[in-house]
Amino acid sequence: MKNFYVPILLFAFLINVNAQTNLYENPEFDDIAKSHRIIAIVPFKTKVKLRPKQMKDMTSEQLDRLEKAEGEGIQTALYSWFLKRKKRGDMKTVDIQDVRTTTAILNKKDINYDNILDYTPQELAQILGVDSVISGDFETNKPMSEGASLALGLLVGFGGATNSALINMSVHNAENGTLLWNYNKKVNGGLGSSSEDLINVLMRKASRRLSYTKN
Repeated sequence: MKNFYVPILLFAFLINVNAQTNLYENPEFDDIAKSHRIIAIVPFKTKVKLRPKQMKDMTSEQLDRLEKAEGEGIQTALYSWFLKRKKRGDMKTVDIQDVRTTTAILNKKDINYDNILDYTPQELAQILGVDSVISGDFETNKPMSEGASLALGLLVGFGGATNSALINMSVHNAENGTLLWNYNKKVNGGLGSSSEDLINVLMRKASRRLSYTKN
């Protein structure tokens, strides 16, 4: 039985070693969230920091596509994470806009991954017709999403666990653009093999201070 617990303990250690977390919660978030009925998640701006040898096998255009796929993968993983909490009964007052609806609305306004930073979170929330918008940026040295991993697999050989990930996530109010919540976390170590694994690790403790998922 002792041997059974060693890998689990080692994995837990790898996830937590050198972890750095900064979390801000607006003192009025709970009260503001009471009037919210729908939230949206936009693609995260992503930086994939590959090794020099890997970069030699890629063009800048390929890297751009890779980072876009990764940013959209984080968006989809977060959407799935919130849906699971909704199904579990942890989110009784708000719904999450389907990411396909979010993408379609933004495309009609000629807003995409490349120019989304030209718009404020308040502008994006109002365009999407939601009460708040979740946005952010993400940095990693190994892509986690299926789409990004597929793109990378076609270009460079690359295995092993992710060594580092940094996520900066914010929730802004649609009505006035107020920052309601910000979560900045860096983790070194094994983070699983998908965007869903990564989000589960990163959101495990942060969700306890996110008004939408508080019990």
